[in-house]
Amino acid sequence: MEGSEEARKRRVQYLSLATFAAVAVIVALIVISQSGGDDDSEPPSTLRGAAEVSALLDGIPQDAQVLGDQSTAISVVEFGDLQCPVCAAFAAQVLPQLITDQVRPGNVTYEYRPWDIIGPDSEPASKAALAAGEQDRFFNFIQLFYANQGEENSGYVTDDFLQRVSTEAGVPDIERWNADRAATKWDPVLAKDNSDAESLGFTGTPSILVTGPGGQRALEGFGLPEIESAIQQIR
Repeated sequence: MEGSEEARKRRVQYLSLATFAAVAVIVALIVISQSGGDDDSEPPSTLRGAAEVSALLDGIPQDAQVLGDQSTAISVVEFGDLQCPVCAAFAAQVLPQLITDQVRPGNVTYEYRPWDIIGPDSEPASKAALAAGEQDRFFNFIQLFYANQGEENSGYVTDDFLQRVSTEAGVPDIERWNADRAATKWDPVLAKDNSDAESLGFTGTPSILVTGPGGQRALEGFGLPEIESAIQQIR
């Protein structure tokens, strides 16, 4: 998508203005997420974070791309790209607290919609995540992917890497997962995500939409205070 790289840079600059401390953490996480041996383009040989991801999500209902009790009227929707380092920082720094404080108690659901704007490695990553969602391991997959993210568009999103993520995420039937990720049914899903993100005026990832009885809020900022404020406004 034209201008998406510039938009993501502007988002990092926004975070810098918002809070210096948060940027220090995010920059550190981006460096960590893109390390893994002598070659920064490669993800780590041994995946990290599986136990932490399992503990974070344990006992919370998953239905494809929706996490939490779907009887609740409020939804937090993220449009994200699995290659995006700022999305990885969001997944590590903001999302766990949102899940703990809002999703686990049943106050909101959290939905993730893949928006493939960074490059050619984004689409196979998204399809692999969607296939994991067919076996209710979507969020385990994306959190593990982010925790082991390589350098964007470096070619690290290989079949081997995706299968390692899927296995560590607890996808029970890897043969079925392999067939599902190759299915053409994901093409219209990803096209709709792209169209919806553009129609909402979003220009980069991650972008957050909060919906509820009081309407919807498309957020310019994506810190926990902004999200929780939007939740209160649309109750």
